[in-house]
Amino acid sequence: MKLEPEYIEKLAKIITDNGLTEISMEDGDQAITIRKDLPEVMMAPAAASVSPAVVQSAQPAKTTEEAPAAEVQGKAITSPMVGTFYSASSPEAAPFVEIGSEVAVGDVVCIIEAMKLMNEIKSEQTGKVVKICVKNGDPVEFGQVLMYVE
Repeated sequence: MKLEPEYIEKLAKIITDNGLTEISMEDGDQAITIRKDLPEVMMAPAAASVSPAVVQSAQPAKTTEEAPAAEVQGKAITSPMVGTFYSASSPEAAPFVEIGSEVAVGDVVCIIEAMKLMNEIKSEQTGKVVKICVKNGDPVEFGQVLMYVE
């Protein structure tokens, strides 16, 4: 990861294009967080600007939000990137998984669209889907929990 102005501008564009307020990237011992400050009155997405962004570069930090242990059991499947969550391959198709679905290692559980590319997210464990944490079409961030499998 290079912290050059062009790279930072690309990350800022991802924030604007996906309606996000923050993006964090980690690469080895380097990390960068870009945060868009919003006025007290929310602006319309078309009027949003990234110019008042705060850029931080620091040691990697774990940013994955975890549900309380009593609420959810199982292993989390997290988003490997910033993008848009899709539960099916097309609007007419059945979801890849639903609560109660059995999955095996390598099974596609959802799609994350990032920069006009559809990225299949595959299960890294075998088990049953016990909770889906995001809805179809929701924006997701790097490390965000998508679902739990036990």
